[in-house]
This record gives sequence, C-alpha cells and structure tokens, in this order.
Amino acid sequence: MGDSPLIFPHSSLHFLFLDIHSILSLLAVYKSLLKPLLFLQKPEKAHHFTFDMTKWTFNLPLVKSMVKNAFALDDPRLEREVFGLKFKNPVGLAAGFDKDAKLIDEMAMLGFGFIEIGTLTPKPQEGNPQPRLFRLPQDEALINRMGFNNGGVMEAVERLKSRKSQVIVGGNIGKNKVTPNENAVDDYLICLEELHPYVDYFVVNVSSPNTPNLRDLQEKEPLKQLLTAVKAANDSKSKPKPILLKIAPDLTDGQLDDIIEIVKETQIDGVIATNTTIDRSKLTTTASEVEAIGAGGVSGKVLKQRSTEVIRYLHQKSEAAFPIIGVGGIFSAEDAIEKLEAGASLVQVYSGMIYEGPGLIKKIKKGLLAYFSR
Repeated sequence: MGDSPLIFPHSSLHFLFLDIHSILSLLAVYKSLLKPLLFLQKPEKAHHFTFDMTKWTFNLPLVKSMVKNAFALDDPRLEREVFGLKFKNPVGLAAGFDKDAKLIDEMAMLGFGFIEIGTLTPKPQEGNPQPRLFRLPQDEALINRMGFNNGGVMEAVERLKSRKSQVIVGGNIGKNKVTPNENAVDDYLICLEELHPYVDYFVVNVSSPNTPNLRDLQEKEPLKQLLTAVKAANDSKSKPKPILLKIAPDLTDGQLDDIIEIVKETQIDGVIATNTTIDRSKLTTTASEVEAIGAGGVSGKVLKQRSTEVIRYLHQKSEAAFPIIGVGGIFSAEDAIEKLEAGASLVQVYSGMIYEGPGLIKKIKKGLLAYFSR
C-alpha cells in the first residue's frame, strides 16, 4: 500500500491548539465529524502535515497518557505466539501506512499488537508521479499506485534506533524500480542486512502491482531463488528473524499450490495474504470514474472476500503447515474473526482504519475477546 490517505485541511491548523478533551472527542467521533472534513482534500496533499500533527499531538505529556488509556485494551486472552514472537494482541498495522518508520511509537499508542513498516528499498525513491492515491468512498476502497515511495532503508534505520515503544515491528522489503529483476536479490539482501538489528520479522514483498515487472518474481523459480537467498542470509545471523512472504490476491489456485511448495522447500516462516488486487470487477463506483483514475492496486471492502479465500486455500491445502497473517477488507471485529476462522494466526488493517477511524483497533479486540469467550 501507499502512504496514509488521512488528511487534515490546512485550514485545520487550529487542531493543534485544541484542549486534550477536544482531541480525544474528535478521535471518538471520527466517522461522523472528523472524516468528512479530512476527505475534503486530496490524500497526499496534506499527508506530511497529518504525520507531523500526529507526532506532535500524541507526544504532549498529558495527551500521550490519555491516548494510551483511551485506546488500550490489554488482556492475556488476546496474546498470541506466532513464528517464535509473542504478540500482545493479533491486530497489526499493515505495511504502507508508515513506510519510513516515522510513527511507530504513536501508532503503538492506538493499541496495535504489531506494526509493519515499508515497503523499504535500498535507495530512496520518489515513487510514481502524482496523483497516485485515490479514495472510492462508495466502495469504501482505495486505489494506489505509489510505487514504493520511501526514503531508503538507511533513513528508516536511523529512526528505528531511537524508537521507544516495545511493539513488535516488521520490516517489509522490496527492490528499487531501476533494479532489473535478475539483480533483485541484491536489493532484498541489502535491506535485510541493514534492518536486521532493528526489526522483529521480515516480509519479502514481490506482490505490489505498482513496480514494473515486480510480480514476475512470484513465479515459481525466481521466487524460490529469492527466498532461498534471503533465508540463507538470515540464517547466517546470530539471531535469525522470521521471514514471511507477501502475496497477491490475484494468484490462481495453481500458483497458490506453488507458494505452498516453495514455503515448505525454503522453510520460510509464513505468508501474508494479501496485497492489493488489480481486479476491479467488484467495484460499484462508476466505470468511467475508475477508468479515469488509471492503474493501481485496489484495497478496502472489495478485497475482503478474495483475501479470505486465499487464506482458507493456503491453510487447508498446506494442512496448516505455516502461519498466515490475514489482511484485506477488515472493517470490523467480524471481518477479523472471518480471517482467523479461515486460518489466519494474525490480522492487519489499513483501509479499514481510514474509513472507520483509529477506534477500529479497540473495537476489533473487544470483538475478539467476546469471540474467544464463547
């Protein structure tokens, strides 16, 4: 995914001067009051302002404790141990929201059990030309063609060195656009080497539709070679980290069978299902509007069914041979439970938080507690 489409109009600078109670009230009524204001502007225009405001506001001494208290929900029944890591809860933030590790501590205050940064590449890159991020409110969906825009792996490393929270952090890694596929493994190994001391697990991303020819690396032989090299480099470390593979929802059953075989052969630790889709057949937004937007991957509610199908297929056909992180169209506790029942061990949200607001994480955890208590 691309950067967050949350926006704050520049006329809303007065938010910075609201009292603490008002700030928390705005977060609580996100859908009815705040979101309509935020959606007035184009997503990227005020993206950096949004991040700056969040970082500044959440770190005011009283606000920090109040945000934590408002959004926290810790319970031993939510804890999970997956691929050797202990998660306080199974609800994570998907890659793309905080590409450059700018808001790890602040997002941790919202109660996530883990946060995935990236996709990071060895060298900084601007990504695709703007506009490249679009909302489809009628479908509660997003279309993005960000193109791995990020400040490069070393910039993220410097931020990771100073993070304060103990939340589990995953590093989603990819290749630079200018790197040909035959040399792609070098980019992944550079990112692994630099990030290794500072993240808790790695995600090999070969499934974004927005970097030319990247998805070709999902084919059986190139993928096996890439994962074998990444696994070997990781295993050479004194403390190897879990290695996961993020896959597209557009794979055929035959390709999913190949994924199962490759995971077993390379002995990586799990799969994230799924990335955005290039299928637009389920969108209800007018065809002319969608065509005007152009290329890009679709996320949001329209992805829910297919991502769940992929999770269920992998879980059943592999006979639960590896953990799966389920992501795609999670807008409620019921959606998260659907993913877990299909075979996911953990879940991640992104578009759901844009449309439902930051209270979604706590709502999901409450729903999970009720489900686990049945």
